Amino acid sequence: MELEIILALLMFATAIGALLMGYPVALTLGGTALIYALIGIGLGVFPEPMLRSLPSRIQGGSIMQNTTLIAVPLFVLMGVVLERSHVAEDLLHIASRMLGKLNGGLGYAVVLVGALLAASTGIVGATVITMSLIALPSMLKQGYDPRLASGTIAASGTLGQIIPPSIVLILLADAVSNAASQASLSGGGKSLVVSVGDLFAGALIPGLLLVGLYLAWIAFNAVTKPNRCPAVTVDDDTAPLTFKEVAFGFGAPLALIFAVLGAILGGIAPPTEAAAIGAAGAILLAGLRLSRETSSRLTPVIMAGLISLILVLVVRNTMDLRLGVEDMSAANTAGVVVTLLATLIFFAAIGAGLLVLRRMGQLMPALKSATHITSMVFLILIGASLFSLVFRGFGGDDIVKDVLHAMPGGRWGALLMTMIVMFVLGFFLDFIEIVFVVVPLVAPPLILLGFDPVWLAILMALNLQTSFLTPPFGFALFYLRGAAPPEVTTMQIWRGAIPFIMLQLIMIALVATLPGLATWLPSLVAK
Repeated sequence: MELEIILALLMFATAIGALLMGYPVALTLGGTALIYALIGIGLGVFPEPMLRSLPSRIQGGSIMQNTTLIAVPLFVLMGVVLERSHVAEDLLHIASRMLGKLNGGLGYAVVLVGALLAASTGIVGATVITMSLIALPSMLKQGYDPRLASGTIAASGTLGQIIPPSIVLILLADAVSNAASQASLSGGGKSLVVSVGDLFAGALIPGLLLVGLYLAWIAFNAVTKPNRCPAVTVDDDTAPLTFKEVAFGFGAPLALIFAVLGAILGGIAPPTEAAAIGAAGAILLAGLRLSRETSSRLTPVIMAGLISLILVLVVRNTMDLRLGVEDMSAANTAGVVVTLLATLIFFAAIGAGLLVLRRMGQLMPALKSATHITSMVFLILIGASLFSLVFRGFGGDDIVKDVLHAMPGGRWGALLMTMIVMFVLGFFLDFIEIVFVVVPLVAPPLILLGFDPVWLAILMALNLQTSFLTPPFGFALFYLRGAAPPEVTTMQIWRGAIPFIMLQLIMIALVATLPGLATWLPSLVAK
């Protein structure tokens, strides 16, 4: 038994060391696990049939047949298409024009647009880089303090970790749901199911409160130190915003976000179908934006597609559209006909949107980028599954459980230690590795100690978001440093992030002491 424990600890240490040395994540996890599994088989302390079960785990319900994970490539495609079509530029331009006359107006615009991009892309790196390239030069030109400007952009970019629909929350839902099932089997209790919709609902209030805290900090600076965030000076010859610009540039992406989240939280569609709605809507919005830019004749077709999408969602939610129902009412018959016609228009609009993207040279880059990100996620998932399998084969999960149960301070001490470890790992590892490797090990013991799985997942997401923002190793700060102008120093970026880190810690403390912030809305939606 001592040899198994030694091998489990050595395997974990080897994997962390290899990752810190820069080796590819998926190959590191899978390769380390395979090497130690072969060593364990040679020493007679690892069951060989357990290793042979890996293909069935990959092809079975844990990965290939897991419907929850289907949402990942669809949400990735949604985010990449919106990014490639310059929707973010339109959002920031319109928001800054609407709020720029206020002290701190550009900062407010950056936070609000960051929240919208978080809800539409969910990709931290893309959001931070996009905002850095678009907003930071403008903020510096208007006289903003580089520390406040860089801190606002970095913090707003990390909102993609917590504001749904977030890829982090999708992956966390799968990991925590498996952990809850494992904990229920170990404890002999009722099986717990944690869905993506539960985490989306649980993260909504903390995410919006966090946006409110960011805005409050900028407002505090605008009142106490207005020279740090002055109002925007607009040239006299600048044309005022029109209703059409606001409706297309700001209202349309907002409507798409509401459609996706509303479909999930309202019970109209499960997360996978809502992700498909988001991807299709993103193609329509991107095609509409680019077709208007080139005065394409396909604009009316795409507009009709957007209207038909809304029509299908409304009719589906209000009518029974099942065919073959006896004594089908005239209203339901009309609903079926309208839905079929709207669906045909919708698919024609999708084709038009794809054609516009192709003509503008954005279709293939968007598809390649989405494929690259999705492949990376699932390859890491396969490597992490092998790592978790071998670690459990050595009894590593029992080691983690015993350590957490032995922590001083009881279950709160175990939770605090887990959060500290995840926070530190967030300096060096991406959220995907932490979700796939660390969460399956620590979540079952914590759930056995009595913590609500949804609340626990939201705390973990907030914790990872904070580590992404913390100098000197925060990933968001690295992204910002790579895209920021040379006149913005690294120390200014670090100092600008500190107030927002304090706000993050306040939010974590609020969720920890008031679990209802994360659990009230999921319980309401479940009813």
